[in-house]
Amino acid sequence: MDLEKIEASIEAVLFTMGESVEVDKIAAAIEQDVDTTKRIIHNMMDKYSAADRGIKIIELENSFQMCTKTEYYETLIKVASQPRKYVLTDALLETLSIIAYKQPVTKLEIEKIRGVNSDHSVSRLIEYGLAAEVGRLDAPGRPMLLGTTEEFLRTFGVQSLDELPEISTEMIEGFKEEAELEVGMEQVDDQIDGQMSLDIDI
Repeated sequence: MDLEKIEASIEAVLFTMGESVEVDKIAAAIEQDVDTTKRIIHNMMDKYSAADRGIKIIELENSFQMCTKTEYYETLIKVASQPRKYVLTDALLETLSIIAYKQPVTKLEIEKIRGVNSDHSVSRLIEYGLAAEVGRLDAPGRPMLLGTTEEFLRTFGVQSLDELPEISTEMIEGFKEEAELEVGMEQVDDQIDGQMSLDIDI
């Protein structure tokens, strides 16, 4: 099979699958070794980047995916349902950062670092597909172990966790300060709700 047909085969696989495809599966499909397959796909990625095309190929750890270039999102949503959007609050970003750097990590470990209950943040991150259960800790109660997902890599534009910047002690202290502020705001909200309830009763 010549190079053009190999590239066409890879393009067909990535387009049809829609999701990320592991490089070893692609290599088996085109009957090439993994290193050769990676070189071919990287060459294709360069071609897509240089050409005036609406799609691109991205690398996610040991897999590749075909997706739309961001500059064409506005055109895309004119004919398709608007993609689900979510807002990452400071609390969610802090929780996600801890999961990313400490994974696999339990919710209890997250709460020890943040100093506050993190049920809501963890649930939201799982709902958004940025975090997921990756196993169970061999301990009483077998608590859930959390880790990041491919959606996390796509969202933050990194190929692997190795590309994440180093985290500092000051950043951890910042998480704790933000968590304390979060608790303070929740207490104020509770006081306001309590006062409103009292006013209504009167």
